[in-house]
Amino acid sequence: MPRPDKHVFVCTQARPQGHPRGSCTASGCADVMNEFMNQIQARNLFEKIGLTNTGCMGPCMLGPSVLVYPEGIMYGKVTKADVTTIIDQHLLGGTPVESLIAPAEVW
Repeated sequence: MPRPDKHVFVCTQARPQGHPRGSCTASGCADVMNEFMNQIQARNLFEKIGLTNTGCMGPCMLGPSVLVYPEGIMYGKVTKADVTTIIDQHLLGGTPVESLIAPAEVW
């Protein structure tokens, strides 16, 4: 398998309901992860985009969190509807989605 141009990490951390830090699972990360998988498959982007689910990446209050390498850009409060924009604008187009970037004090 060739090395992808971009690698996307989606936090899928699950914590018990009521945990003070919350979790990306409670914020809908499964929908985000599934949408990335579905679009990568439907658009045959396997060689361009790597996708990995992860545990906690830190900013739980901004979940679901998505981290894109090699740039090291973290997106917060990502929804299923945001996935197309992230793929088109950032992963394929090279321009990060400014409105979704986590604040500098977080990442």
